[in-house]
Amino acid sequence: MNTPTPYDYLLKKLSARRLLLLDGATGTELQRRGARMHSEAWCATATLDHPDILLAVHRDYIRAGADIITTNTFSTNRCMLEPAGLGARVREINQAAVRIALQAREMAAVDRPVVVAGSMSHQVPVVAGQDFRNAETIPAREVAAANFREMADLLAESGVDMILMEMMSDPDLALPAIEAALDTGLPVWVGLSARIEEDGHLVAYHRREMPFAESVRQIVAAGGSVFGIMHSHIEAIAPGLEIIRSCWDGPLMAYPDSGTFCMPDWIFKDIIAPADLLTISREWRKKYGVDILGGCCGLGLEHIQALAALKTE
Repeated sequence: MNTPTPYDYLLKKLSARRLLLLDGATGTELQRRGARMHSEAWCATATLDHPDILLAVHRDYIRAGADIITTNTFSTNRCMLEPAGLGARVREINQAAVRIALQAREMAAVDRPVVVAGSMSHQVPVVAGQDFRNAETIPAREVAAANFREMADLLAESGVDMILMEMMSDPDLALPAIEAALDTGLPVWVGLSARIEEDGHLVAYHRREMPFAESVRQIVAAGGSVFGIMHSHIEAIAPGLEIIRSCWDGPLMAYPDSGTFCMPDWIFKDIIAPADLLTISREWRKKYGVDILGGCCGLGLEHIQALAALKTE
């Protein structure tokens, strides 16, 4: 008889419509706790430079109530590391990130299963002082596909329980990234990202000429077990959820950001209060059937502690 895995327990909760908590931000929480951000690879090198801080971040989120913690691998694909002169360390950095997350789960010693999700993005270098990607660094699709396959295989080999596709917004890169993740045989969850333009239109985060609805249509069709919206401002979450729900009737997740990114630092300004996040998350759960909640950039331990109150409602 096979022993149930942490992900098996998570699926039971999900099928029973019990709320699941993702962790809060990893990269910005590392910065907030004093880890140095790399000028080109953002939080990637913090895994090697500040392993104790990373371990504490994961452990603290678990103890705050997170059912899922995400590895510090958002910006560790070869598309990000190679331009930063770190191409030779792709395997080392990714393996270390997963190892620290697994260690944190063991050290937290909580009386419930906790899933370690391998974070995977289609991030490419970002223009210094901005949050827009550098168009000159976007790889050809076949190059990107090979890089994503390398990344997905590394995460699987290193022992993650599932893969969490984060900040999916450009179908040209998201589709080969999701395909690579699915080919590992691990469960794959997909977080999409959106921006609200000045005229009020919701657009794909990294494809501002593309309506968010179009990016959702293409990305949902690529496959996955769970879909939702992440790394998007609070105001974009509800309209984003409505669009995703229109073409996806399965489990839904939401983990917004708060503040502003000026590469390589997060600007912790006008951060939503934990109590306010709790109130609006309750509304998302009721109106759209959101069963997975968490926080992205700018949202930290206190926000996950606040959201944990929803588990008893």
